[in-house]
Amino acid sequence: MSSYLDRVNFRRAVRRWRRLARAATDVDLPELRHQRGEARQLRMHLDRLIHVADGRLTMPGIGTNAFPRPHGTDWAWRPEAWRGPLGRPGMAAVETKTMFGAQLTLFHDCARSELTLRQLRNHRPEDLAPFGLRMDVLGFDGSFLSLVVDLPDEAVQGLTRNNLVRLNTVIEMERPIEIFARLNVQHGPNTEQIVRELPLHEDEVMVEFDLAYSKLNEKRVERAWVDLIFEGPEMNQVVLRDLTFARLPRASL
Repeated sequence: MSSYLDRVNFRRAVRRWRRLARAATDVDLPELRHQRGEARQLRMHLDRLIHVADGRLTMPGIGTNAFPRPHGTDWAWRPEAWRGPLGRPGMAAVETKTMFGAQLTLFHDCARSELTLRQLRNHRPEDLAPFGLRMDVLGFDGSFLSLVVDLPDEAVQGLTRNNLVRLNTVIEMERPIEIFARLNVQHGPNTEQIVRELPLHEDEVMVEFDLAYSKLNEKRVERAWVDLIFEGPEMNQVVLRDLTFARLPRASL
């Protein structure tokens, strides 16, 4: 709780910055430069506090992993970017191989990046994920754009060819584009890949990766990741309101 002295100091600080803001048009340039530096330092801490406070004080609750799971699910997961506040909520002119949090990496081959990433707080009644991820793409002079999600170790523990891996997402776009999801499972020196196009025209955007038709060496599975591949992304805004994964046994034939 704030003490009386804290409240007095806060009111003094507010009065000082109000006075400086009003006088900014007339103050000497060297002094204005100094004040700008102080203001930027203060804004950095204020933005961080507001971001964390919004995350903790607004529903859905921070850290929730609640979402519908198919019958028989033995592993389910929502990546951290949709579950809790990241230390750095936004990036501009994102270069290729840039990590956004510990589990997401953006890849592209643009000579000049005009891409931004930002974590958003979800507020809609229908949202189950506390956060969403917004990607803005202006000019795009590359040939590919993908967002890579590294799956945790639990996703591949006990993974067999009798498993399905299900991906569910909630997506908003300014204009329609094609988005593909590719599951990659590394087993020894080889990597098994299964590609599915996201059914963006359907109410439930869900795809399943059936490992029964793969050449997976179950004894050598090491790690897995998913590429979200965006076709023709230029001049568009894509918001991933949620992204979840589940593993379950495939139905017997």
